[in-house]
Amino acid sequence: MNRRNLLLSLGAATLGLLGLPRQAFSMGGTLPELNVAAPGFTLPGVVPSADGAIEAERSLTDFQGQWLVLYFYPRDFTEGCTIEAKGFQRDLERFHALNAEVVGVSADDTDSHKEFCGSEALSYPLLSDPGGQTSKRYGSWIPPFSQRHTFLIDPEGVLRETWLGVRPLGHSQEILKRLEELQAGG
Repeated sequence: MNRRNLLLSLGAATLGLLGLPRQAFSMGGTLPELNVAAPGFTLPGVVPSADGAIEAERSLTDFQGQWLVLYFYPRDFTEGCTIEAKGFQRDLERFHALNAEVVGVSADDTDSHKEFCGSEALSYPLLSDPGGQTSKRYGSWIPPFSQRHTFLIDPEGVLRETWLGVRPLGHSQEILKRLEELQAGG
């Protein structure tokens, strides 16, 4: 653990011991709190379809009534990001069976997302956050990239789970397991 993380951890722990409200921090900023409304967003992106990828905006409210796996990642076409994206694609039918949608967010532009969706046969939306405004609201921004964090949002728009510094291999399975637990009341 580096010095900054150690100081942040000690500071947060001290506030908790003093009975003061704890603020969750990550390397990319302040994390949103669990069990409260997830930060809203509206971002341009790419939505793959049978006719090819189309450019469209997507907002948090577009996913109301279903679970949302909102994952932030550094760059299209990099090794870890490709592994993570393919994992979500592999498990996409299982997510859909659980009334969940998967959406990826990075600082890449929509042209890059179109190419990435095409080359990896991705069939879920990838959104573009070049200035990191949404990534910042989710504590996932260290310029010029979004950090590898994932957020699980329930059908009412409430943030239910957070994964930080994700390891791409097997991450999709980890989220599926937690989603099943939450849906079972756990």
